[in-house]
Amino acid sequence: MTVRELIGKITLQENVNPLGENKIPNTFVIHVPNPLATYYTRFSEINRPNSILFLTKKSVSFESILRATKRINELMDLELHAAKCEMDIGSRKYYGIRIKGIHRYSHIKNIQEAYKNEGFDFAKNVRINEETEALVRVNKFFNLKQVTDRIYQSPQNKDRFYVIIPKRLTWDEFRDTTFKIKNNISITNFDIAKGILYENDGITDMLRIIKPNITLEMVKEIEQKYLEELL
Repeated sequence: MTVRELIGKITLQENVNPLGENKIPNTFVIHVPNPLATYYTRFSEINRPNSILFLTKKSVSFESILRATKRINELMDLELHAAKCEMDIGSRKYYGIRIKGIHRYSHIKNIQEAYKNEGFDFAKNVRINEETEALVRVNKFFNLKQVTDRIYQSPQNKDRFYVIIPKRLTWDEFRDTTFKIKNNISITNFDIAKGILYENDGITDMLRIIKPNITLEMVKEIEQKYLEELL
């Protein structure tokens, strides 16, 4: 099976939580919970951060994030995975660095200080409620193992699939289509986001699907439902 590495973007809607501690004082830091946390963490006594967003004063380049992360990983003997991100809460837009691979909440402040030492300026704290609805966009690398002509699987996570779709969806179109499908399909408790992949011949639109113990047959059923709506 072919494995491809591509750059792309994922857009997802999540209920996010502000951090009040374990951060540089008066900075804006967000935790994006794992949408499947109940399943994935019930076998572990350790409550680990899922995705941490360090919000910055202005938009920063993906290149600067990758270079800084490589140096931080080497200096601190870490395996952080960083990406460029944007977050919309209502009409407000924020920019920042999305970090995965932090093993303890108590480690967040030291890692944030390492990025500060790399020259990143963090946004001042913004008061938001717990479980605030936000639209998060993340630019990242994808490792994709081809399963069918239109379906890919993550080599690192067997429960994560990507499905190529034939057209671009606005966020409203994706939200409305997903609501309709989730109310007319036998498969339950799957998390889905929309995304794009940057390829030599242009942009490819796709869906990211996550479900514990998901099978290829389930993915094909979800794929078929979306194709019926889009074609």
